Amino acid sequence: MTDQPLRIAVPNKGTLSDTAVEMLVEAGYAGRRDLRALTVPDPRNSAEFFYLRPRDIATYVGSGALDVGITGRDLLLDSTTSATEIEPLGFGHSTFRFAGPKPLQDVHALEGLRVATSYPGLVGNFLASLGVSASIVSLDGAVESAVRLGVADAVADVVSTGATLRAQGLEIFGPVILESEAVLISAKPDLPGIETLRRRLHGVWVAKQYVLMDYDLPQALIDEASFITPGLESPTVSPLRDPAWVAVRAMVPRNDANLVMDQLYGLGARAILVSAIHAARI
Repeated sequence: MTDQPLRIAVPNKGTLSDTAVEMLVEAGYAGRRDLRALTVPDPRNSAEFFYLRPRDIATYVGSGALDVGITGRDLLLDSTTSATEIEPLGFGHSTFRFAGPKPLQDVHALEGLRVATSYPGLVGNFLASLGVSASIVSLDGAVESAVRLGVADAVADVVSTGATLRAQGLEIFGPVILESEAVLISAKPDLPGIETLRRRLHGVWVAKQYVLMDYDLPQALIDEASFITPGLESPTVSPLRDPAWVAVRAMVPRNDANLVMDQLYGLGARAILVSAIHAARI
């Protein structure tokens, strides 16, 4: 425990907020009972949470006003702070691309043109890294209509299927600007308490990716079964009352669980059970 609580910035709304709050609660930290509350003290974990606009979090953390925060990689790179990414958190994924009328096929064709975006720092730095000089039109919110309304020649925005852009007569072109997701950030990553927070959040992420699989197996098949369920280091094998059989436990990727069960059953395993993992330390 430290004398000064760790000051943690959390998104107060938007696509990152609900999952960030859920992960923190699953990691053992205090949750926000009143959605209007701006701060939540957590003396048991020597922490205090500050609920802020996602776009402002990098500024507060980079200035040192707060110690650590959860925000999007896109928002971090769009800022001009000294905060850096500590750990990707595995949610809030998004892809940033350029889009424009069909004649635009290459990012270098943006030379001297106007590019509308809600992320002027991120896009401006990306174009500069490619040696492309373009005018950045900063818009707060949706940018898909910028070309049709005549305020830009192309846009740079989050893309999922591209359907919204195509509806405005725009086509995706050029390289991926950024693959973004929620990240843990800090300007002082060696501060006491941050490593504990990072480890706990990583444990929650691992718990969401894996399940525990238990099954009974003829002892003669251990080597073959271990190939199917190698676990992280090695599966746990325990004797049963019948010396010809053993009980096996291993962590298995959640998305592969049913496939692995089919393979084990075909091998000769029985009583195959799958259990969720609440938290983990790997």
